[in-house]
Amino acid sequence: MLEFIKKPQRYRKWKSIGGVETLLSYGVEPTILLSTERPDLVRDRLVERMPERHVRFFSKLNPSVEIGDYFFVHAGVRPGVGLKEQSMSDLLTIRKGFLESNADFGKVVVHGHTPVERPEVHPNRIAIDTGAYVSGRLSCAVLENDQTRFLATGAARNRQSSWTSFAHLKRFNVRIRAPGPNS
Repeated sequence: MLEFIKKPQRYRKWKSIGGVETLLSYGVEPTILLSTERPDLVRDRLVERMPERHVRFFSKLNPSVEIGDYFFVHAGVRPGVGLKEQSMSDLLTIRKGFLESNADFGKVVVHGHTPVERPEVHPNRIAIDTGAYVSGRLSCAVLENDQTRFLATGAARNRQSSWTSFAHLKRFNVRIRAPGPNS
């Protein structure tokens, strides 16, 4: 989103990966969203409607956070590279090499970026991205002591669902996969 605000020409790509839902959540009119030839107009409308405190909040986010035995990151990490030496590109975009790895990263990596039907718990990572922008289901991990459980919104009836759908939080079963030869 911040990249789109800086470079509106990135609109086509951003809108296909949750940008439309983000714009709608800030009250940008649906008719404006069709302005692919005028991405600057879409950006201007978003900036008008987005509170400055939201921009400050998103601007100050760290690309990763270590808490206890967990390493929280958007996409994942490159196997064989220390957690503190990871590149920004890998933290934000990696899939190949990371998803197939059974390497011990030193911490359990909690990540999104690659949508899964249900959160997945592996020995070295926990995938929590349930593709909210397409599925209408937003998931989060609750990591307490040695317990892992998940909360999720139900599938939205319409794609303009709001955060109030958290009033209907429910637990769902965790799929735990045993490491196989290619895990």
